[in-house]
Amino acid sequence: MQEGEDVGVSPLLLGDVVISAERAATDAAESNIPFEHELWFLLLHGILHLLGYDHERGTAAEAERMEAREAEIFALLQREFSL
Repeated sequence: MQEGEDVGVSPLLLGDVVISAERAATDAAESNIPFEHELWFLLLHGILHLLGYDHERGTAAEAERMEAREAEIFALLQREFSL
């Protein structure tokens, strides 16, 4: 039985990740990295935010924790998907 504001909301739904392809293309070009790498990174970054990681409002240690997790997962993506 569900009560409160979240009645009818799937407990598996965390939120949305919105990526501007135009901004991603600009950032990729400025960083001299492939566009696809930037898209993967932005998706990963957004998912980590949905999972509770926060580099903006948290402490420096929390930001470092998020950055370390990003690096770990992105390395796995690069290895598994030949990015």
